Amino acid sequence: MANPAPQAMKTKLATPPQSRFGRLLHNIVRYRVLLLMLLPTSIIFFINCYIPMFGLFIAFKNINYIDGIMGSPWAGLDNFRFLFATSDALRVTINTVGYNVVFIISGLILSVSLAIAINEVRGKLASKFFQTVMIMPNFLSMVVVSFIVYAFLHPEYGFLVKHILPMFGYSSVNAYMHPNAWPYILWITKMWHSIGIGSVIYLAAITGISEELYEAAVMDGASKWKQITKITLPLLTPIMVILTILNMGGIFRSDFGLFYHVTLDSGALRSTTDVIDTYVYRGLIQLNDLGMSSAANFYQSIVGFFLVIGANALARKLNRDTALF
Repeated sequence: MANPAPQAMKTKLATPPQSRFGRLLHNIVRYRVLLLMLLPTSIIFFINCYIPMFGLFIAFKNINYIDGIMGSPWAGLDNFRFLFATSDALRVTINTVGYNVVFIISGLILSVSLAIAINEVRGKLASKFFQTVMIMPNFLSMVVVSFIVYAFLHPEYGFLVKHILPMFGYSSVNAYMHPNAWPYILWITKMWHSIGIGSVIYLAAITGISEELYEAAVMDGASKWKQITKITLPLLTPIMVILTILNMGGIFRSDFGLFYHVTLDSGALRSTTDVIDTYVYRGLIQLNDLGMSSAANFYQSIVGFFLVIGANALARKLNRDTALF
């Protein structure tokens, strides 16, 4: 008869301890290889994201370069009053939130639509070609994008002004003097630059859906539209909610390059293109006040944090499975 002692010992070792510390130690030993793989990324994340938090107190100081950061006097909440002290504060806040809400909603719809469309391309070579083309704009810096936009909108030699507008009976127009047109220009530029890379995650999720579900739907007579609405979109909903929650954290932040470089920082456009980031940047350049700019970024981070918490709580209330945490 075989000795049951080794088997019993093996079972005992495989069973995690009952105490919380014991379970933690057991999991560390069990997943030690995965934790070692995670260690370099964790160190980089800690260095770049947590150590800089030490500088948050700059937002509450009146920085003096002679006395240094630590020796500078405390300013209390005076630096935060900069954001609300002028008549421009409400305008830049509305612009920032308005643009980001439109970008989040339209970016979600277009990214998912593009991912579904690319997934329907059956030719392997054609699929790879379209994926490469749609991702390429994301690798262009906004400085380069600003030159592309300028090549279209130049008041004399721009492609749009010289070739497109005359077809509709319009003469030369200086777009950089018409602020009402720029919400549409910035939206088109942002979508062209970002929806390609934004659709990659959704495309990966779609390719992970079992083909058996679609085969069963075809056998039941479901059209392509029914397959998308009844299979693809419901299975994409959790990741759509998670990415939307994460994007909510940046609703008080803006793509600085988009609003500064693409618009050429034209003063005539600031009524519709000025956002918190560009407003603070110009204030920093003119006043050279580090405390003021730090206060603005701290304010953006705090608001973003509570928006993420609120959006996640709402998602958890509607459907616990789609919540981020």
